[in-house]
Amino acid sequence: MAPTDAAHPMHEYAALYPEVVKAGSLQNALQAVVDRANRGLTVELTSSPGWRYVAATTEADGRSANVLMASSERTFLVDCWAHGIHMVSGSTQDLSEAAGAMHSWHQGSRVRELVAQWAFLRTWELAEAHERGEAVPARWQMMRQAAELYAERRQEPDWRALVEAAFAQPRLRALSPGKAMYWLTFSRRAAPPICKDLPRTRPLGNGRFEVTFAEGRVQEVDGAAAAVAVILDGLPDDAVPYPA
Repeated sequence: MAPTDAAHPMHEYAALYPEVVKAGSLQNALQAVVDRANRGLTVELTSSPGWRYVAATTEADGRSANVLMASSERTFLVDCWAHGIHMVSGSTQDLSEAAGAMHSWHQGSRVRELVAQWAFLRTWELAEAHERGEAVPARWQMMRQAAELYAERRQEPDWRALVEAAFAQPRLRALSPGKAMYWLTFSRRAAPPICKDLPRTRPLGNGRFEVTFAEGRVQEVDGAAAAVAVILDGLPDDAVPYPA
């Protein structure tokens, strides 16, 4: 079945993406643009079977770049990743721009260099912090700012008290903080894979907190400081940051 047939999944994209439909898929169209520019990239399918015709990816040396076609308008959505961390995002109507940005990313461009070269892309502070090797302090800063806003808007101080009590402890401040639903979590690394074997805690309301350990043990205490003390007592000896 040809992409121009009415029953083909790409038929609805024909008006917006004629060159992609003619190539048979976004993977083929991107590869053709890359090859014409002699950029030496191999464009592959994404892991999602449902995006077989409309998405593509490139991967090399811990970096990846994904491109997805929007269905409602002509837009190529571009996302760049490094070692599992989302670093850059943007959208363009120009397939050659998407391909060029992917190539620049795989050439080793830093995020600020990339967004300066390709104006349709944007980045953010946490991505730059990962590049500088400062992701953990950046995540703590973001966590504390979010906790402050939460306390002001919801008039619920327990989460802020918990975050501040944890931040005050050097052993916990050296770990990467996270929020999973209502849980405050800790990891030896800020990039995936995130550690799952360290204690975590959450507010229960009215100044009560729950601490849960990897083996399933649960302990409830009064006060954020007490919850943090329980976590510190239960931290394994190897609960130290992994090398970047």
